[in-house]
Amino acid sequence: MTGTATAATADRISAGKLRNGTPVEAVVLKNAVGVAARILTYGATLQSLIAPDRHGLPADIVLGHDDLAGYEDKQNYFGVTVGRYANRIAKGRFTLDGKSYQLPLNNGSNSLHGGGNGFDRSVWTIQSVSSGPTASVVMTLTSPDGAAGYPGEVVATVTYALDDRGSLTISFAAITTRPTILNMTNHALFNMAGEGATQGAMANRLTIPATAYTPVDNTLIPTGELRAVAGTVFDFTKGRIVAEGLRDGTDAQIGIGRGYDHNFVIDQGATALPKLMARLEDPASGRALEVLSTEPGLQFYSGNFLDGTVVGKRGHLYRMGDGIALEPQKFPDAPNQPNFGSARVDPGKPYRHVMIYRLSVAK
Repeated sequence: MTGTATAATADRISAGKLRNGTPVEAVVLKNAVGVAARILTYGATLQSLIAPDRHGLPADIVLGHDDLAGYEDKQNYFGVTVGRYANRIAKGRFTLDGKSYQLPLNNGSNSLHGGGNGFDRSVWTIQSVSSGPTASVVMTLTSPDGAAGYPGEVVATVTYALDDRGSLTISFAAITTRPTILNMTNHALFNMAGEGATQGAMANRLTIPATAYTPVDNTLIPTGELRAVAGTVFDFTKGRIVAEGLRDGTDAQIGIGRGYDHNFVIDQGATALPKLMARLEDPASGRALEVLSTEPGLQFYSGNFLDGTVVGKRGHLYRMGDGIALEPQKFPDAPNQPNFGSARVDPGKPYRHVMIYRLSVAK
């Protein structure tokens, strides 16, 4: 986004109560170029992200719900902070320092996104809200030792910060009392044409600067191979319309995932500074999103399991392909696959992940 640098604002308001009576707050971050983000303390969730098109017309570009009941009723992970471990862990098991741990199985034979009662199902505590050149909210959550089978008491922090040019930075940090594993990310599903657009998100153009991805078995667990994308429907290095490869039944991996639900290899390890992971744009409106991160992998999920049973914002019925998730993270099942890098976090060595949603408009 371009425009005169003007202070961004942050407003803290009530968002209602959960069914058990727990109050939930929302913080709305706005800047002078028309970008606005609404964050809920329930799940540290990005409930909406408003972005203008080339004519200045705003649209909400993330899927979700208008009220808390929608997030409570069905766990679709729309915009939530995922933890303790994003993505899948095979059979819900991992070993650390010779001790085996068993996590809840909530995705067939695997544990997914923290086991079904993870960070996305918790109410986070607001630590600070600030306006200025960058508007921000800082939230924390304490996860007890043994929660969902994970070792160590973990104190996690998520910071959302919107600058005056249209970048929303999400910073994750955590400390632990015992050696554990952590892999936090945001699970927003995007449609750059606007949430609920009749054409869905499959006409969006996606670029991923990855030369390899991790193919999966029939339970969507990586096989351990790093497979070249060249010559396949997984090659997004030069950009392509998502729908082009989505129905290509000649690639067995598309059949297994019912579309794209795969980790792309951006790097072999974490980096100090965020680097480009993906670019998603809607050619018709000009809205564009760049995703940057310090993590090595990007899970691209094409909304394959949205089956028309979920009513989202403004009464929209979400179906397959209505949104695209671009989740920077450590590789799936990394605790069980040493060649995927370490997800270990130790006392005195805090966890850190910085990701950025950088919005712009193609003229």
